[in-house]
Amino acid sequence: MAEQRDLVAKTRLIEEFGWKNRLIELFTKWEFLLGIIFVLMVLIFSNLSPWFLDYFNLMNATFQFSEKAIMALPMIFIIMCGDIDISIASIIALCAYAVGTASASGVGTPGLILIGIAVGAAAGMVNGLLITGFNMPAIAVTLATQSIYRGIAQAALEERALTSYPPEFGFFGQQFIPGTIIPFELVLYLILAVIMGFVLHKTSYGRRLYAIGSSPEAARFTGIKVKQVRIINYTLMGIFAGIAGILLTSRILSARSNIALNWDLEVITLVVLGGVAITGGKGTMYGVVIASFLVGYLKFGMGLLKLSGTIMTIVIGTLLIIAVLLPRLLDSYKNKRKLRRQQAEAVLQQAKA
Repeated sequence: MAEQRDLVAKTRLIEEFGWKNRLIELFTKWEFLLGIIFVLMVLIFSNLSPWFLDYFNLMNATFQFSEKAIMALPMIFIIMCGDIDISIASIIALCAYAVGTASASGVGTPGLILIGIAVGAAAGMVNGLLITGFNMPAIAVTLATQSIYRGIAQAALEERALTSYPPEFGFFGQQFIPGTIIPFELVLYLILAVIMGFVLHKTSYGRRLYAIGSSPEAARFTGIKVKQVRIINYTLMGIFAGIAGILLTSRILSARSNIALNWDLEVITLVVLGGVAITGGKGTMYGVVIASFLVGYLKFGMGLLKLSGTIMTIVIGTLLIIAVLLPRLLDSYKNKRKLRRQQAEAVLQQAKA
């Protein structure tokens, strides 16, 4: 009887570990915690400012972060593979210069879109080819091309601004979906997020990204063409930077050499804050989408309260430190619980034997 009671007690212990682990797994997911932080932020700002939850204000605020959020989508792929790209803001400047020059020469809106995307794709591909072809560190290459791409725009424009665009070109960065007050930029971002999320989580290409980030050598031995994937990632990053450049130029109807200055780190911040490991191999599209809205509306709320840019920078920096540190602590805690569960299961197996 005593042995039977011990067996029942140990079985209950295993069951208790089971449901507790499921709850802990949910509440320690970074995406879940980000969602909680987002809800708390909304509650705080809605109590501090009566204008925060105004629907028009919420929609209008997305103009300020949609371009960065769009660039964060392919940056997930790059960081997932353990790479980095700090040239994206300079690619935007280069694309804006190309689009502005073409517009001044009489090119129509469809042609401007193609030119912006093509220039971005070419710049991104150059990054990928240099990194993989010469086996150079990604940060060194993109630091160099950061100077080169923006340097081209600075040398060509100097202090001038290109401000001549077709009337319909302003739709992409300024207007709403007809019949609504939903910005075109926001809709485009959500569509691209769904597509990129599907690629990341539901296709073999996405599985390759996780494999490369976990171990490039192991991925290579399994037949994954690591260099090819990295080149595709950087080319895709260039295409999205071109799209963001078109949207930004459309929104301000101006192309200057200092356009999108320092956006590189802001985009990387969104990705890391969204739970993508800076070392690669871990992260989700959901977390980055939540982080994009969290940071965007956090800045909007602090702007309503007339807080300084310095305070905003401190808050975002604090969130970034938490995003890097907390998942590691949670993983350590879950590993310890997993070990205890395995020990309990071993005891149960011995009792049954």
